[in-house]
Amino acid sequence: MQMQFTLAPEPDDFAREKGRLLFAAPVDFLKGVVAMSGMPPADRVEVCFAGRSNVGKSSLINALTNRKNLARASNTPGRTQEINFFTTTGGPYLVDLPGYGFAEAPVPVVKKWQDLLKAYLSGRVNLRRAFVLIDARHGVKKVDDEILSLLDRSAVTFQVVLTKVDKISRAEREAVLEQVKGALAKHPAAHPELIVTSSEKGEGIDVLRTVITTLE
Repeated sequence: MQMQFTLAPEPDDFAREKGRLLFAAPVDFLKGVVAMSGMPPADRVEVCFAGRSNVGKSSLINALTNRKNLARASNTPGRTQEINFFTTTGGPYLVDLPGYGFAEAPVPVVKKWQDLLKAYLSGRVNLRRAFVLIDARHGVKKVDDEILSLLDRSAVTFQVVLTKVDKISRAEREAVLEQVKGALAKHPAAHPELIVTSSEKGEGIDVLRTVITTLE
């Protein structure tokens, strides 16, 4: 039976406030990790953010946490080569993964951080959900499909977050949603609810916060 994909619902007032309070409290950079041996203790729930280079990951994390420069954006694709950990107050680790796909870096460097990404996804016992960011202007591409398949094999539940929806029309939004739903149908680790966001306009940010606060 094929899974039915829908948009994540708007939170009720209580859930919205719970999400707001979590991210209104201090959120701090903990460390950047370049090897599994450098991972912090798996002593709390954690969620990670994955996406193609320049999909808007840093902007989304900054919008999520109400900070301007918590996650540093780069105009050079593939500049982030570490797994960056952030701590919330009484909540989960937020984990910013290296962008995948096109990267202006030497092949050995690219391979090293791709290997680290695979090791992290398959070996982090407290990882509750991976949020996979998909640019709403492009939909799911082959390089996205590769990471989704890796998440399937790693048995890590992932949830797609469409970014930059303010850059497309309503009709284009409907079309890309259908494309994404079709692409996700073959991935057993896919969560059935999609989150549609705009870091610039704030759309969907409270939905994402609410989802994170419900993970235990």
